[in-house]
Amino acid sequence: MRSPNLKRGTQLVHAGRHPAEFGGVVNTPVVRASTVLYPDIGAYERSRASKFGALRYGRYGTQTSFALAEAMAQIEGADGAVLYPSGLAAIAGVLKALLSPGDHLLVTDAVYGPARNFCETELRRNGIDVTFFAPGIGASIGDLVRPQTRVVYCESPGSLTFEVQDIPAIAAACRSPDIAIVVDNTWATPFFHRPLDLGAHVAIHAATKYIVGHSDAMLGVAVANERHLPQIRDWAAGHGVLAGPDECWLALRGLRSLGARLRQHQDSAKAVAGSLKDHPAVERVLYPALDTDSSHAIWSRDFSGATGLFGVELVNTSPDTVRAFVDSLELFGIGSSWGGFESLILPSKPVRITSEQHWKGPLLRLHIGLEDPDDLLDDLQRGLDVLHEANCHDERKRNVQHR
Repeated sequence: MRSPNLKRGTQLVHAGRHPAEFGGVVNTPVVRASTVLYPDIGAYERSRASKFGALRYGRYGTQTSFALAEAMAQIEGADGAVLYPSGLAAIAGVLKALLSPGDHLLVTDAVYGPARNFCETELRRNGIDVTFFAPGIGASIGDLVRPQTRVVYCESPGSLTFEVQDIPAIAAACRSPDIAIVVDNTWATPFFHRPLDLGAHVAIHAATKYIVGHSDAMLGVAVANERHLPQIRDWAAGHGVLAGPDECWLALRGLRSLGARLRQHQDSAKAVAGSLKDHPAVERVLYPALDTDSSHAIWSRDFSGATGLFGVELVNTSPDTVRAFVDSLELFGIGSSWGGFESLILPSKPVRITSEQHWKGPLLRLHIGLEDPDDLLDDLQRGLDVLHEANCHDERKRNVQHR
């Protein structure tokens, strides 16, 4: 490939592209295939020498998936990548590949809900002991490590409450070669954050989100270093787990514009989040790019940017008032997922086991899309003004009743 010193934006444009192999076509074509034919038995037998990276049989991928795996490994600074049909499939596949009955798993208490459910059900049923740790634990995670600990699973920033984890401190405290540090890097993408550079061994992406970027495909990616890549690859191949070529092509398309899109998401999110934090109906904004956020120092040290997803804690108010506020918005869709061009909002209810639940009012999760931020702010502020007035009315009513 080209010089490893290329800037990340340049890598996004060129990684995984080999136009000369396709008659000069700029984009790797969508190659849909199951059976691959060979001119003779010798060629067939030679193809069996390597399962991965060469056209062999559709279950091991085609040129389209090879291109995406190459690109993702390059921009993450990894030795290779494995592709999955969804982000959750990537999480489950990596954990099943790296863990065996009797092993111990450490998981951030701020983990994505479906990942938490997988750990508490499927893994525990398979004899894997799971311990959840506070997302701000840092080097103190060493106190939780056991001889049986095999994986430390981080998500930075954490789901719904957006705590940034100190990956270098965690990696330094878990130096045993038997322990894999796995980081869900979906929020920042490799454009803004590279966990393997900080001591992690595996990074996972729900590529459904920013990498695809258009809310039209489900896809997961795991990138890994040389030590852990064979286990992860073999588990996926042995269980028939693969991503479709059309989804891989959509992710390749998304990669090419990822830098431009993320800069817009970031600029708009900073503008919106910065304005919302001063609204009287808002208790606080959970966004590590704000200097008022508790994770801002670590984010500033380890990340080169922020994306469009953040949380908002409202002043304490009734569920009906929150529902009315969300329903009143015109530019924010109500739907799962995020990372597309459209803005989204949902009430959120974080689950915590070991960490203190330190929020006072209801939480919302906002994804700031590619609309003009002034329009998004106008939409939000109209709704928040009504919410604030409703809160003031309820407060006046309570004061009268207490006289």
